[in-house]
Amino acid sequence: MTDPVLEARKQAAEAWFRELQARLTSELNAIEAEAPPDLYPGAPAQFDLTDWTRSEGGGGTMGLLRGRVFEKAGVHVSVVHGTFTPEMAKTMPGAEVDPRFFATGVSVIVHPKNPRMPTAHMNTRFICTTEAWFGGGGDLTPLLADQRRDDAPDTLAFHAAMKQACDAHDGGQGWYETYKKECETYFWLPHRNEPRGTGGIFYDRHRSGDVDVDFAFTQDVGRAFLKAYPAICRSRLGEPWTDAERLQQRIQRGRYVEFNLLYDRGTIFGLKTGGNIESILSSMPPDVAWP
Repeated sequence: MTDPVLEARKQAAEAWFRELQARLTSELNAIEAEAPPDLYPGAPAQFDLTDWTRSEGGGGTMGLLRGRVFEKAGVHVSVVHGTFTPEMAKTMPGAEVDPRFFATGVSVIVHPKNPRMPTAHMNTRFICTTEAWFGGGGDLTPLLADQRRDDAPDTLAFHAAMKQACDAHDGGQGWYETYKKECETYFWLPHRNEPRGTGGIFYDRHRSGDVDVDFAFTQDVGRAFLKAYPAICRSRLGEPWTDAERLQQRIQRGRYVEFNLLYDRGTIFGLKTGGNIESILSSMPPDVAWP
């Protein structure tokens, strides 16, 4: 028997993720148009939005931008349902009872052309089996050595936005400190013994006991990213860069590739549940170097 309350929550989550996709693509399109032509020659680009269908159930909308400011940016929404494989069911709460699932979320990855602009990632999702939970977070990856510090201005601004989202809903439980540590642990490259970036927050299976609070929190994480990251990009938009900085950027992007292909749970989840390959792998930067 269908649970009307759960169905309403699924619809509300999907509607929010689609709204956030629209707001993010609009904001990045605007920055493309604002860029000074001496640093970013050519016409500004716009996001291409493409619907896709998953044969096992559901689908989504892939948003992809290849522009003069953002070499590659993806803002994707997925709404999928089906049955976990026995292998996946063992790793998902509630799926050992019933392997059927529903998952919806928004996934964002932005690779600017200017190496003085940091790469950024944000993903929030709602997953249901016989249990339900939220997951996601946002993190910043500065690509130049002098910006990869915890006290660098961009990192401070990004973390302040994420802390504000946490503090508004945690009732004094210290979600920011907990999820900041989880982010630092998760976005770590063990084979290089180094972090991927300067962090943010990461919450894989968030269930406080109040679904409405958890949904409001997840919405505020999206709003925090929408507030912080475009502001960082605009603050760097007029800064010229050198060939040496571009090389630093391309090498650090290589680290990004290594993490996403070796360790990223979202990539693994998407591939193992029959997600859209182009959306899943759109996180790969377009121009990379290994020394």
